[in-house]
Amino acid sequence: MESIKNIFFADKYFTKDNSRIFIDKLFLNTRWYFCFKYILLVFKNRRLALKGIYDRKSWALSSLDVFKLIENCGGKFQIQGIDNIRNCKEPVVFICNHMSAMESMIFPCIIAPFCELTFVVKESLTTHPFFGPVMRARKPIAVGRSNSREDLMLVLKTGKEYLEKGTSIVIFPQGGRRNIFKPEEFNSLGVKLAKSAGMKVIPIALKTDFWGNGKIIKDFGPIRRKRDIKITIGEPIEITGNGKKQNDQIIEFIGTKLEEWSKN
Repeated sequence: MESIKNIFFADKYFTKDNSRIFIDKLFLNTRWYFCFKYILLVFKNRRLALKGIYDRKSWALSSLDVFKLIENCGGKFQIQGIDNIRNCKEPVVFICNHMSAMESMIFPCIIAPFCELTFVVKESLTTHPFFGPVMRARKPIAVGRSNSREDLMLVLKTGKEYLEKGTSIVIFPQGGRRNIFKPEEFNSLGVKLAKSAGMKVIPIALKTDFWGNGKIIKDFGPIRRKRDIKITIGEPIEITGNGKKQNDQIIEFIGTKLEEWSKN
């Protein structure tokens, strides 16, 4: 873990210029080198998971492999607010917008070196023949999305247990990947979970449309090398009252960042 912490040693991380490697350039501006290497990484992690040795360290290191692959294929990261994760002394609920597959792949190397971590995910991901073993190995909170009431109770009950045992949780309140941020689609589940466990939330605004969503296979969409990857991690927020004020604060934080990035 220390090797990863040494990469994210400061509050900010910016990809160095000219990070794209020659072999990716040989494929011109296609996605094929990226997809090929990504599939190899997933198979490697799948084998570890099936052997029962895909622990937090393995997860963070495999995530770093994806992070480096993105940089090798021309991705340029601009990450700010890492100290807000590093300085946490207790588990938190990370609340983020959801744009592509990237955030699920790279968050472990950014967050897991500093704390135990899991995600709230679609149940179908845990039963997927390709990704399923990897997802199950990290014991996520899996929701079916067919019954919102049951999903709410499951996340509140299981999430509270995880938080009380020291595990932080990443949740995407939009319920799916969205290229456009719509506040009305952003539910308050993350805030309710944090309130029930007496924990704080950390909002994360992100722009990850470098890695597009595919029309046939969602994880294998276009690679848009001209679009920078931007992630801003906010300060911890304590939940008071019914949490509506804090949920609005999170929505404003994410919306303001996305608007700012779109203008630039």
